[in-house]
Amino acid sequence: MSRNVVTFHYTLRDTRGQVIDASLGGDPVSFLEGAGQIVEGLEEGLRGLAAGTRATIGVPAAKAYGEHDPEQVQRVLRSLLPIEGEVKPGDQFRAGSDQFAPIVTVVKVEGEELLLDANHPLAGVDLEFEVEVLGVREATKEECEHGHAHGDARGEGGCGNHDCGCKG
Repeated sequence: MSRNVVTFHYTLRDTRGQVIDASLGGDPVSFLEGAGQIVEGLEEGLRGLAAGTRATIGVPAAKAYGEHDPEQVQRVLRSLLPIEGEVKPGDQFRAGSDQFAPIVTVVKVEGEELLLDANHPLAGVDLEFEVEVLGVREATKEECEHGHAHGDARGEGGCGNHDCGCKG
């Protein structure tokens, strides 16, 4: 089965219609189908759409950032964390020193204890994407091997992944 590179603009809203994010006014998004680069439900909704198509794609939480997992909410002593200065609810930080440590959100401050939530901020939220497909093309063998697009589906741009090693 061939894989495609798809380039699109989007406006992301929650179920109340509040805009969460949008690509309009910036660069469009390009992804390689099947590479896990965008949320599963959005990729499923984009599959088979042609360039020029505008659509609204509803994505349930389970196929977006997952359901909210109560086990990802924990009390932790502040002294055990790599943070300095005042901490307040809503603050976010990495729960470790390496780049892959999870990002956590402070839910509550209770003296020397912090209630932290390691769920993605959009976990448990059903999403709605308004999309405009700008281009679709068959992925190259090199893109499939590297696991990402080398340029968008309109033939613009290059790889942009400095760790890739490709020439694109």
